[in-house]
Amino acid sequence: MLKLTFHGAAREVTGSMHLIEADGKLIALDCGMFQGRREESTRKNVSFPFDAKKLHAVVLSHAHIDHCGRLPLLAQKGFEGRIHSTAATRDLCGLLLRDAAHIQEEDTKYLNRKREQRGESPVMPLFNTDDALAALSLFQSVSMSQTFWVTRRLKARFIPTGHMLGAAMVLLEYERGDGQNTSLLFRVMWGGSICRSLLIPRRFQCDYLICESTYGGRRHPPTDDLKGQLEKIINDTVKRGGKIIIPAFSIGRTQLIVYFLHQLIVEGRIPTLPIYVDSPLAVNATEVFRLHPDEYDSEARRFQKKNGDLLGTDIATYIRDVEESKAIHRRRRPAVIISASGMCEAGRILHHLKNNIRSHKNTVLIVGFQAAHTLGRRIVEKSPEVRIFGKMYKVKAAVETLNGLSAHADSEELSRLYRPIASGCKQAFLVHGEPDQMTAMLHDMKAAGFRDVQMPSPGQSLDLNGG
Repeated sequence: MLKLTFHGAAREVTGSMHLIEADGKLIALDCGMFQGRREESTRKNVSFPFDAKKLHAVVLSHAHIDHCGRLPLLAQKGFEGRIHSTAATRDLCGLLLRDAAHIQEEDTKYLNRKREQRGESPVMPLFNTDDALAALSLFQSVSMSQTFWVTRRLKARFIPTGHMLGAAMVLLEYERGDGQNTSLLFRVMWGGSICRSLLIPRRFQCDYLICESTYGGRRHPPTDDLKGQLEKIINDTVKRGGKIIIPAFSIGRTQLIVYFLHQLIVEGRIPTLPIYVDSPLAVNATEVFRLHPDEYDSEARRFQKKNGDLLGTDIATYIRDVEESKAIHRRRRPAVIISASGMCEAGRILHHLKNNIRSHKNTVLIVGFQAAHTLGRRIVEKSPEVRIFGKMYKVKAAVETLNGLSAHADSEELSRLYRPIASGCKQAFLVHGEPDQMTAMLHDMKAAGFRDVQMPSPGQSLDLNGG
């Protein structure tokens, strides 16, 4: 028997997690954190729809928080199985999960001080550092393209996607016992970073496909156009004497922006101005990127060979210390400030927004998807006022968006990827997207020859005819 159940990122964008039942064992594909409205996110994140102690294994596609962020909670609740991932994903999770635990602990301390003042009982963090360390001890890394066994009859291998360092599709194959296999290709998160990807061969086939749809109905501009837009935004803001504030995910997006800025400086298209990467997690993640140059694509490798460290130690200042971070606020000259979190929901970016969003000289540059109900989404939608640390601030800074820097494939890239699979695929499932994007992609996939394309609901289960 091979059974698939959808739980996270079904008809929504975050919280990726799907369950496979094979050989009587339960396997999770990703274990991500929900992001959005605080109360709703807490409700969704606090528990699992299964007994963690009975979970056999996790197969992890990559290290973004909405794909791996609940692994510490899984360990807290008694999970002791293996977490299969690539080596780079393991290294990045070593940073990300401990950072997530620290944020949980600090946020809870702050909240409990407020609750104590109101005479309310304290609350506990979703998970703590010990839980994160417990989860990290369960990782078992696997090389790209190497076959590994998840259960007695279920095998898997990782296929590089370029989505971020260490990111991979997962090809699962179940030996049914009748001389035939049932195959499932999971999580096509594709492109948008400095990392190599592997195009699916024309003759490649799978019985079932789980595919992202974040930008299933949109097109990104070409990279050269994006760099041209970035060039103009930087130069226009410098002429106004302002700063460019860039909320960016610490892992993947930050490194890509620094790389693009480095290219523009080398090409003489923007001035050599101060660039601050103000996020301890981003600083540490950049060190992990440097440990895995084999993951870079050919263009990035050529640039590094010719110009030195593509992640810009000679052009960017990487900041861990809080006092150094505060010192940036006192600067009055133009600068680029890249800080986390990417959706402006926590972290040092809130301080940079608070200090700069009220000046027309400055620019807030949004470089990725912003989930509904986040501060980042409100900024993108150009709300005249936004709430930061409980106080309302007028938005006078220019707001610019470079959605093409997203690490998610657009409709054309997705089409190029899934068309070779269409004729032999029994069913395709669209996840990790908003309804309008899923609907647009569903129509495109049916036009491409897919027989059955579904937008599964949370909790929906299917028998994959595994025997």
